[in-house]
Amino acid sequence: MARRPLPRILTNSAPLARMAHSASLARSREFARSAADSASDVFHPLITIGRGLRRLGAAGRGRWAETPKDQRGPLAFFVGACVLVVWLVPYGPLLALIGVMGAGAWAGRERTPVVTGPSEAETERLRALYEALVPYLSAEGDPSPLYAHGGDWERAFAEYAFDDSGRLERLQLKYPAYFTDGEDRSRVRIEQVLYAKAGRGREYRFTWDELANQLTLTVLDALPTDIAAQRFVTSPGETVLGFTDPDSVQRTLPVTGGEETRDAPPVVWRTGQRSTEPHLLVLGQPGTGATTLLRSIALQALQHGDVLVIDGSGTGEYGCLVGRQGVLGVESGLAGALATLEWASHETERRLIAGNRARQAGGAAPDDTRRPLWIIADRPTALSHIAVAEERDDPQRWLQVPLRHGRAAQVTVVVADQFETAELLSDPVRAHTKARVVLGPATAEEVRAVLGAPPHTTPPAQVPPGRGYARLGNAPVLRLQVPATPDPLDDATGQADREAVTALLPEHTIPADGAGPSEPVGGGKRVDVGKAVATAPAARADGAEPGDGPAAAEAAPEAEETGSVAEPVGASARVRTDKGGEPRVIKGSVEAVRAEG
Repeated sequence: MARRPLPRILTNSAPLARMAHSASLARSREFARSAADSASDVFHPLITIGRGLRRLGAAGRGRWAETPKDQRGPLAFFVGACVLVVWLVPYGPLLALIGVMGAGAWAGRERTPVVTGPSEAETERLRALYEALVPYLSAEGDPSPLYAHGGDWERAFAEYAFDDSGRLERLQLKYPAYFTDGEDRSRVRIEQVLYAKAGRGREYRFTWDELANQLTLTVLDALPTDIAAQRFVTSPGETVLGFTDPDSVQRTLPVTGGEETRDAPPVVWRTGQRSTEPHLLVLGQPGTGATTLLRSIALQALQHGDVLVIDGSGTGEYGCLVGRQGVLGVESGLAGALATLEWASHETERRLIAGNRARQAGGAAPDDTRRPLWIIADRPTALSHIAVAEERDDPQRWLQVPLRHGRAAQVTVVVADQFETAELLSDPVRAHTKARVVLGPATAEEVRAVLGAPPHTTPPAQVPPGRGYARLGNAPVLRLQVPATPDPLDDATGQADREAVTALLPEHTIPADGAGPSEPVGGGKRVDVGKAVATAPAARADGAEPGDGPAAAEAAPEAEETGSVAEPVGASARVRTDKGGEPRVIKGSVEAVRAEG
């Protein structure tokens, strides 16, 4: 049977093309599209509510299917009771309908999909970091290696986070149990790889969890450098060395930085009779802020005690303290430093003897033995070098008694020096300074040699003045930023910093040139200073060495009966040097010195 041809209108596409491109059809399409958009806008709430009711219904059916068969009866009875109560309550059905509509609208709202997982660039960073760790965290013969070339990095990296610029901000990785995480060399090798691959120029903290075989890398924010010298809210015996990370300490202090007041986490050093780290050692490179830290400590110590300053560098960095109340002396010459430190040694012995006698008598220690005495020695090795050249005593020899017995006598010693001359520090200084600070750029080996433990953070790209690490005894190593305490007499000091330091200085008690009554040392002259003055100098007349407590104790009763002591250097007197460089002494005890200024 022959096929009949199709109509011309179906075989020829020209009429259809003309109809498709006709103006009337285009207007019809535009009208239909506008009507659909308008209807969608008008019925959008109903569409949302309907979508939400559908989701709620699906959730209800799923919950009913998950309910065990023996519990479906009580559940159905409970639902029916709720429906009956709603029906009987006035306006109950209307309120129930409104509630169901609201729940449907909330459940049917359009949710923005949350992008999970790293981006392509972040995935490449994690994969490259994983491949870099393979040679160090893999071993031959491991049947199921956690780290292998071309392996799954998601198994090794438990947590990770990136900042807005796409740089790694936090990473928690697992490592095999056979990795030697107890050896510092192995740890340092892994930390160096992570530091190189995560991006240089930032500070990272590495937290090792040996129990769980996990290592956490965290990016640290830069420590604030806008905190200047100010009166910190501390108790007597507490000294703020600087400020550290918020999660490193459990305390904050209100500080003023710039024009705002905020809370900052401090590194607080506690001194006194109950302190486990009564003395401090500061080491650093030139210009890294060691003198600034000592100046800050001196300003805080003057609130509740007296201060003796030995400026071995001789640059006059402590000129602002001369003639101030509570400052017993500021010495930069060898003769003055020897005389002052000898007096401090004998004063320590005097305090020990007076306190011991008071306790044996069942009374409290005298007031002049309870006021803290601070000995601040900046670069004593410079004076030691001069002493060797002049064949005189090493000034550090007189620090032995304050270092050994200072805690019981309320005497605190603070020593600062440079890395280049650290080997010239005496053994007592090294042994009794349990609180340590390292300032300026330093390698992990240098920090470990000084603090006894390596830092758990990478060094900063740029080290501002006063930036370093601190460790108090056996505590963890902390990052440290010293508050800005420049010399107010320096022309390069800004006006704001100069006013901040000047506001903390005590009032003047004597002229700045140190003019005052004094007489040469020697001659065996005896001065009546009363029973309140301790009698340790009487032992010095017999040629006893510093620190001979028994000899001083034997000579004490005789001096107490006479009420007099010999005046050689070592008496409880204020020591100065005259223009010729010879030591001179101002008569009296510490209380008399404080009264005379």
